[in-house]
Amino acid sequence: MLADVVAEMETLYDPAWAESWDAVGLVCGDPAQPVRKILFAVDPVAVVVDEALEYGADLIITHHPLYLRGTTSVAATTFKGRVIHRLIRNDVALYTAHTNADVADPGVSDALARAVGLSGELRPLRPSADDPRRGLGRIGTLPTPVPLREFAERAASGLPRTAGPLRVAGDPERPVVTVAVSGGAGDSLLGAARASGADVFLTADLRHHPASEFMEAEGGPALIDASHWATEWPWLADAAERLTSALAARGINVEARVSRIVTDAWTSTTP
Repeated sequence: MLADVVAEMETLYDPAWAESWDAVGLVCGDPAQPVRKILFAVDPVAVVVDEALEYGADLIITHHPLYLRGTTSVAATTFKGRVIHRLIRNDVALYTAHTNADVADPGVSDALARAVGLSGELRPLRPSADDPRRGLGRIGTLPTPVPLREFAERAASGLPRTAGPLRVAGDPERPVVTVAVSGGAGDSLLGAARASGADVFLTADLRHHPASEFMEAEGGPALIDASHWATEWPWLADAAERLTSALAARGINVEARVSRIVTDAWTSTTP
């Protein structure tokens, strides 16, 4: 039942870990409805609903919330309202794990770290006050030092392809061993990245002024700015495996698929 899946998700990614402004948990769906197939995706958008219906999913689990801020209407006059209408009409539930998955151990940034080649132990870039094993971002090391240029190439090949390239700030020949990463927008962690002693900080959505001021100060890490969607997508496979394994241990067998549809907002670039 959906209630069993929700219970396991909330054991793995406790809603209490979410930021106060966040909106996580069950968005729509009857807790008593059966769940046989689950589709994991980053964004709860129309093309993901299309894929879920084609797949025959009973549940979509996304990282990003559908309604991050409150609403007084789910009328089908907006794309979010149409998503809700289609889900309910087709008996498909929607569940979201957002900032609670960001700070989980393992969570979004652990999967990102592995995707770009970090090995060995990972530790949070900004540990949670109540549990230092959890927190935002991760720091780890590469098996051997490589130039920043080569690390950026490896990161690009380890992340799913989007329309835009990775943007790099720093000396291309700078040696890289220690790497800090954060899935999603990482502006708020620039200070923690500088204090961490990392050689490079890989994240997404870096704005001009914070990045420019960061690079003007001496002694900090290089920066790599990737697609928001791409830095969070690696978590989906990890979450799917952890959830299905936890359910299987209880004798509940479900099938899960990770959506490969690129829902990054940017669809092309012009040289």
